[in-house]
Amino acid sequence: MQWMSDEEYSELTGLDISAIDDLCERGKLSVKVEDGVRMIDPSKGAGEVVPAQLKELSAKNTHEMIVQPEFVEKTIGTIINLHEKVLDAKDETIEAVKVENEFLREALGSLQELYDEDRKTIATLTEQLKLSQQEVEFMRRKYKLMWNKAIDEHTT
Repeated sequence: MQWMSDEEYSELTGLDISAIDDLCERGKLSVKVEDGVRMIDPSKGAGEVVPAQLKELSAKNTHEMIVQPEFVEKTIGTIINLHEKVLDAKDETIEAVKVENEFLREALGSLQELYDEDRKTIATLTEQLKLSQQEVEFMRRKYKLMWNKAIDEHTT
């Protein structure tokens, strides 16, 4: 047990000497006198030194401390709930991206097939165009020869 002088106790509690005297007279503090100096036990009577308003605040804080764990639990529960929703949304997004990728892969395959068919069609049409040009050239020469023969026969 550590005893304090009036001055030390005053510095510790913030009370003036007259308030300490009053508490000693009412028997609210444990005191002893050594060598003519009053010594006070700071561990005893502290409840009397604390003003009533501070006791009320302390009681409220104690009540808040009881409520606070519930609040923390609810907050943690909410955070976990939100985290689970984010994970579910992430899973849904991943699944949607996979479905979209599969759709795009199939569409790309279809476009590739169409492109290949179009290339074959273009090659076929190009070949037909060459044949048609050759046929037109042949017909032009044939008619030229016929007309030249007809003109020669007519002039002779």
